[in-house]
Amino acid sequence: MAKATKTGNATKNSGAGANDSMLQEFFVEELKDIYYAEKLIAKTLPKMKRAATTEKLKTAFEKHLEQTKKQIERLDKVFAKMGEKPKGKKCEAMEGIVKEGEGVIEDTEQGTATRDVALILAAQKVEHYEISTYGGLAQLARTLGKDDVARLLEQTLEEEKKTDLLLTDIAERSVNYQSAQEEA
Repeated sequence: MAKATKTGNATKNSGAGANDSMLQEFFVEELKDIYYAEKLIAKTLPKMKRAATTEKLKTAFEKHLEQTKKQIERLDKVFAKMGEKPKGKKCEAMEGIVKEGEGVIEDTEQGTATRDVALILAAQKVEHYEISTYGGLAQLARTLGKDDVARLLEQTLEEEKKTDLLLTDIAERSVNYQSAQEEA
């Protein structure tokens, strides 16, 4: 029977799906999906850095690349805790988001703030996908009674949220305004 605990106004069911093999299979498949996505992001970030104009954005992409490598290592630990071999499964969503991001590089002029605006928007689409995925996976891990796994996923979730805020800050403090001054 599931162990229910009271946290604030919400009831949390811990371990409710621990024996639900279908839920665990789904969870592992989603881990494979985000694993593939993170590896794709790690390959894509250097391209985004090279395409960026401002040093702040280049630095943000470099920092996120290092963070992404650590997140992949963290996912390796999650797989181990689940008794699974780390393996990716093609993430169609991330493939599409990355393809769109590559398109904004082609569609914007090199060396412009407008390109940086486009790169930030493309990067935030990636971040939002990751935020929703890690949030959902962390909740599923708790449902499965895997609190140690949930904590690892929540650590990555918080990093993704901070990256999203950093990108917003770069856009709002400079790049958007610089772009608005560029002539078409």
